[in-house]
Amino acid sequence: MTDDAVDDHRPTESGQAAAAPAPYVRHDRRSGLTDPWEPLYSHYGQDAVWIGLRAAAPHANSRGFVHGGLLTALADNAMGLSCVHARGDPGVRLVTVNLAMDFISTARIGQWVEVRPTVIRTGSNLCFASALVLADGKACARANATFATPSR
Repeated sequence: MTDDAVDDHRPTESGQAAAAPAPYVRHDRRSGLTDPWEPLYSHYGQDAVWIGLRAAAPHANSRGFVHGGLLTALADNAMGLSCVHARGDPGVRLVTVNLAMDFISTARIGQWVEVRPTVIRTGSNLCFASALVLADGKACARANATFATPSR
């Protein structure tokens, strides 16, 4: 994604966010955790599920930075969905058994924030993934996670 594509999708003069940049569409999975962060957007690629949002005041801490907890939860969500996508079985349910996050820089209100995961390995019981979190195309965090198929 080029910087020009992101700049075309900043909030309008009325303060409402414009549509998400291509190839994103409205995210079709909702949960009680992520509902307050709507609208969320996603892109189902060949190898991963990207998740993004236009950072706004409800996403920020008192310093005007996107809260690290939100970035971590979005990374967890995107990596988990990517592992399910890579396994090719949409009915499988995974749980996070390990998650590490490194914050590289800040994401700020008004920026397009996106999580771009990479599935490292899938197995019968475990899946390993990593992700970069980008703010207007620049890395602001990285994540690594392990997911497991829970016992029934």
